Amino acid sequence: MAEEKLLDLVEVAPLANPPVCRILDYGKYRYQLQKKEKDARKKQKVQTLKEMKMRPKIDEHDYDFKVRAIKSFLEDGHRVKVSVFFRGREMSFLDKGEKVLARVVKDCNGLGKSEGNPRMEGRYMRIMMTPLPQVPPKPAAKGENARNDTARNAVVQVGSATDTPSGEPRKQENSD
Repeated sequence: MAEEKLLDLVEVAPLANPPVCRILDYGKYRYQLQKKEKDARKKQKVQTLKEMKMRPKIDEHDYDFKVRAIKSFLEDGHRVKVSVFFRGREMSFLDKGEKVLARVVKDCNGLGKSEGNPRMEGRYMRIMMTPLPQVPPKPAAKGENARNDTARNAVVQVGSATDTPSGEPRKQENSD
């Protein structure tokens, strides 16, 4: 039957019970599957990793500048690796690096959270920051929107020239 129509017998759902087969053009079927996979890959959010390097004796302005950059990375949904680099005798003052990293975590508290405690990797003390999940605002119900829109757009008629202060229409007198 498939050969008469110049089509193929394709097993569409092999895991179903019983397996599902269809008569269709196999090339077209493969193309549609690839297209679905490509669209699925496009919709996936890829988290990139950004790194911000600091020193234990960082100046206030430099610190503020770098924290502002970290906040923008977290707002964009990137993971951030914050590193404090120690040189020479600074290795004996690891507590200063911990204080810098703790301050970064505290300053970025509303936008991201840290993945664990600071840890040493050679001359670097590092901590990973991940963005907090963004919850989109829920739209109001359709019935509420309609009521709110009519209330906002309602025109209040205060009075016209023919109305009296009590709200009753004025009597017109004919002067014939």
